[in-house]
Amino acid sequence: MSEYEYPGDELGIFAHAHNWKNYFRTFLQPHIRGQVMEVGAGIGTTTAVLHSGSEDQWICLEPDAALLQRLRTNIATLPKHENIEIRQGTLSEIDDAFDTILYIDVLEHIEDDRSEMIEAARHLNPGGSLIVLAPAHAMLYSEFDKAIGHFRRYTARTLREVAPEGVVEKRVFYLDALGMLLSLANRAILRRDLPSLANITFWDRFVVPVSKILDPLLGRRLGRSVIGIWQKQADQQSNHD
Repeated sequence: MSEYEYPGDELGIFAHAHNWKNYFRTFLQPHIRGQVMEVGAGIGTTTAVLHSGSEDQWICLEPDAALLQRLRTNIATLPKHENIEIRQGTLSEIDDAFDTILYIDVLEHIEDDRSEMIEAARHLNPGGSLIVLAPAHAMLYSEFDKAIGHFRRYTARTLREVAPEGVVEKRVFYLDALGMLLSLANRAILRRDLPSLANITFWDRFVVPVSKILDPLLGRRLGRSVIGIWQKQADQQSNHD
């Protein structure tokens, strides 16, 4: 198993973004079912929001040993954690197949994202869902992105370009239009290595609720984050049957 150390220190701060996590959950949760693989589970804050307990099994995969310890502690506090399994490593080291594979603010950390998406498709059961949420727009790439190991930010077009063969696009769309506009207008904040808790709290409490109103009015064609949801074709067999 290759050693990996996550370069960022922002996960604890973004754990306070409750409105944001609940917002994107409304779009993702209908596609989450069965055997679930969450790639790059970090410290478990996304797991806590997306995991309902109704899934057959939920695997939290995390390559960083230090984060893994925090992940174990946090998962143990969840009310329905009995079907959650924690593993250290990467998807290429896993033999199982899944009905849902999640990359929530993870794909941008992977240098060879195309190969990762091919690997994900190989691990999907027929009819399974591949779900990606990632930061949007290269023009917003900042010192903060660099500091936490982002190789890129995506547009709907570039996210579609890394979609693997054998999957059908269900939806690709943006969220948080106001967050994007404020980021463009205030690059000084983005140049910081790490946003403060006050920055995140303001964004979560005041910006995200407005974006929830603006996003549908704009057709979800503008946003600080981009989401892609694909489904593996039913006639495609997993290589892990």
